[in-house]
Amino acid sequence: MSRQPEVLWAQRSDKVYLTVALPDANDVSVKCEPQGLFSFSANGVQGESYKFSLELYGPIVAEGCKTKSGLRNILCSIQKEQKGWWKRLLKSEEKPAPYLKVDWNRWCDEDDEESACCSTMF
Repeated sequence: MSRQPEVLWAQRSDKVYLTVALPDANDVSVKCEPQGLFSFSANGVQGESYKFSLELYGPIVAEGCKTKSGLRNILCSIQKEQKGWWKRLLKSEEKPAPYLKVDWNRWCDEDDEESACCSTMF
C-alpha cells in the first residue's frame, strides 16, 4: 500500500512548482503527460512506497518538466502549454486532497511576477 507525501504548490504564468516533502527519497519517478497528468512515485528511507497522481488544471509541455532531488524534498518544475494564470491547481472543482497545500513561501501573485520575489527556481 502506498502513501501520499505532503505536496506544496505555487505557480507563475508559465510554470507550476510542486515541492514534495520526502526526506532522503530514492527511486524517484516523475511522469508528465501533455494533457496535464502528473504522476509521482518514490521510496522512503525505510522502503515505504509513496505515490500520487494529479490531473492538472491545464495542458503542460511534457519535455518542460524538470525534477531536482534534495535532502529534504523533491522540487518539480512543470511548464504550462499556454502562458497564463490557472485559477486552481487541479482540473477538478472538488476540494483537493489534504496532502496538497499552497506553498506560500514560493507563491507569487500575477501583479508581482516581475519582481525579485518571483525569480525562477530552476
